[in-house]
Amino acid sequence: MKKTILLLAALITTAIGAMAQNDPLAGKRIGVIGDSYVKNHQNPVEYAWHSKLAKKHGMKYYNYGRNGSCVSIDMKTWGPAVVNRYQQMNDSLDVVVVIAGHNDAARLANAVTDSTTTLNNYREQCTKLCKGLIEKYPRAYIYWFTPWANDNPNFKVIVDATKDICGSMGIPVFDAYQNSNIFARSDQFRQIYFQGGKRDHAHLNNKGHDRFLPIAEHFILQYLQ
Repeated sequence: MKKTILLLAALITTAIGAMAQNDPLAGKRIGVIGDSYVKNHQNPVEYAWHSKLAKKHGMKYYNYGRNGSCVSIDMKTWGPAVVNRYQQMNDSLDVVVVIAGHNDAARLANAVTDSTTTLNNYREQCTKLCKGLIEKYPRAYIYWFTPWANDNPNFKVIVDATKDICGSMGIPVFDAYQNSNIFARSDQFRQIYFQGGKRDHAHLNNKGHDRFLPIAEHFILQYLQ
């Protein structure tokens, strides 16, 4: 019996080692930057899909999320824009994930009273951010995840601009507005999967992150295999 147990333990150890060798994410450093989609709003960061992804694959995880953060605009309340924060990220990252655009889209409707909140400014700052990330991390895999769908038409405008800019530089974009399997326009769906229920249009709860994790994981892995 003892020999059998030792043999099984050896086989399990070998299998785990083989899986680690075949996992392109194992041991890598991942940095995620953006807004409350990254910070995970009022829930623990450990509930977020990117944190769970890192844990699943044995990665070193760095979270640079800030509630209310914009890509393109420094905010008095919410701090510097992502374009002005990325330099603070760890210099040695293998995978970089940007999850942002929600707050830019939400503010775009106020462009009449806020001259900084324009589509042209977003495009300029998004371009600057993408170029900066490529220069800082020329060996890393860089990804961008857009916001969920929203009844505000400016969200589609920001998503399309992001896809255009990232695409021109070879940065893969996950269009969460259209392809996430997160039905953010549904009150019933948000009641189950969002932190604030029907009132929340942005922040997944633990169940919501579990639902989105395999989708995001597949998207990231396809560029590494």
